[in-house]
Amino acid sequence: MSANRSSSGLEAAFLENRARLLRFLAARGAGDAAEDILHEVWLKISAAQTGPISSPLSYLFRAADLLMIDRYRSVRQAEKREKDWTEVNGGAVPGVSDAPSPDRAIIARQQAQMVRETLDALGERPSAVFRRHRVDGIPQRQVAEEFGVSLSTVESDLRGAYRALARLKEKIDEA
Repeated sequence: MSANRSSSGLEAAFLENRARLLRFLAARGAGDAAEDILHEVWLKISAAQTGPISSPLSYLFRAADLLMIDRYRSVRQAEKREKDWTEVNGGAVPGVSDAPSPDRAIIARQQAQMVRETLDALGERPSAVFRRHRVDGIPQRQVAEEFGVSLSTVESDLRGAYRALARLKEKIDEA
């Protein structure tokens, strides 16, 4: 019976200090995982059969800290495992260059030239709009402001560029 009372006391302390615990985890670098870690703390304390705890808040902070450390270690181990696997199975082969073959490099240059010519054939503005949006990563609204045109004009120019490039891709794939 006293285990239930102490558990419910711990749960009450958790509920009263939930925001503090969340800030603590965020300050310790939990980032987006802070809510998940806090939920794990709740699951652990709600399932735990503990005796009386003299300092429930300290207990909760320690539990949150340990869960965060466990999660950090787990992520680090997964990253190391992934890196090791890549090195063994997919990494560079000793003595073999990762650079494309000369034939592939020539083909890539030729295709890049074909893309340039296709975009240039659309006209100066549609070509420039496409490059600003797709290559430079500028939002469409900002591109419209830069060129002094409406957003629908930018969208129309982009649709025309996409159609032209799709036709070019079909042509390249047929060859």
